[in-house]
Amino acid sequence: MMGHLIGDLILRLTIWFLLTSDLSVANIIIGVIIAVLLPRGYPSRETFKDWLYILGKIIMAIPQAYMEAVEIILRPHQHEDVILERVQSKRSPRLIFLDIFLITFTPKTIVQKYHQDGYYEVHRVRRRAKNP
Repeated sequence: MMGHLIGDLILRLTIWFLLTSDLSVANIIIGVIIAVLLPRGYPSRETFKDWLYILGKIIMAIPQAYMEAVEIILRPHQHEDVILERVQSKRSPRLIFLDIFLITFTPKTIVQKYHQDGYYEVHRVRRRAKNP
């Protein structure tokens, strides 16, 4: 039980720091207060393996976001489309949230909608038009 609360607090603080990009003492205090005050969700069935996988995706998303931003600046992207991405099976609401956050974190993609039948509707920009 206590491990779950600490893990939940760490997750909330990580998201807070990614959103604010500020590690000042005042921001850390605000982040802890917000993380503690946010309502708790229902216990879910995430495994340690699921969390390791998503942690790896977070670590890979940060440099990818910078590379995509530089690429968009240097070579403008004129084309866009909407694709459906399948949600991995048996994802908890927390992991679905993190998936949506990671997709939206990179400059070329944003999740427009989450479909309850297991799909994300993702808008993306591309440099070249799709071949017919």
